[in-house]
Amino acid sequence: MPGDERETTSLLPLLVTAVISTMALGVVIVATAQGWLGPDVGRAAQFCEIDHWHFLAQPANSLSNLGFVLAGLALAWHARRPENRLTSLGITIALTCVVALLGPASMAMHATNSHAGGVLDVLSMHALAAFATVYALSRLARLDTWRTIFIFVVTVGVATRATHRGEHLEILHHTGNLVFAVLLVTALVMEVVLWRRGLTPSLRWAAAALVTMFVAFGIWLISQTGGIWCVPDSWLQGHALWHVLCAAAAYLLGRHYMAVSR
Repeated sequence: MPGDERETTSLLPLLVTAVISTMALGVVIVATAQGWLGPDVGRAAQFCEIDHWHFLAQPANSLSNLGFVLAGLALAWHARRPENRLTSLGITIALTCVVALLGPASMAMHATNSHAGGVLDVLSMHALAAFATVYALSRLARLDTWRTIFIFVVTVGVATRATHRGEHLEILHHTGNLVFAVLLVTALVMEVVLWRRGLTPSLRWAAAALVTMFVAFGIWLISQTGGIWCVPDSWLQGHALWHVLCAAAAYLLGRHYMAVSR
């Protein structure tokens, strides 16, 4: 719960997020160059773009993931002010790092088309959706920082396990995307419950994030391989725009959390 750590200005969230995201980007770049993530198995083949650059398998879809890093850093910059932090400094840093790490994780898949890259991509999606669900639960149940983090780790683990046991799905492609959607819907329901109980003064930031996600999902659908917005050798990729809009939605969700913590 809020304590002395929320009374002073601190650049710690920005510093930690910047260091972790920079290291993660560096690891992905080196791993891509050295082939550490394994062979190209077409893991991102359904997202239209073909290899037309010698280094990244899907350059536009890869580089657009930098939007997540920028979103995480922007949230960390806001969090330097005590009134913009979540229920604790640790939870705040967890949020900014989860958002920022979506970028390198998704880049790992689109840069290599490898199975390992796909695992990292889905893992990062589950981390964000699990954070949204668990942070809403922590505010409903008034959980402390360590219980919140523990439940978050368990939720990510269960989501990942469910994904590995899943089969191919129509529209969503695989169980990992379904689990991601279920977690987000669960988080949305709990945010509405918090609002109805008067524990959340406004849902305007959350509503903006939801609208942005809906628009992004529509683009995700029509920009897949064979879709109406699919030009495989173009640098203007619909899936790249999906990344940018998802980064914007993650930023808006973070601003929602900052607004309700005041």
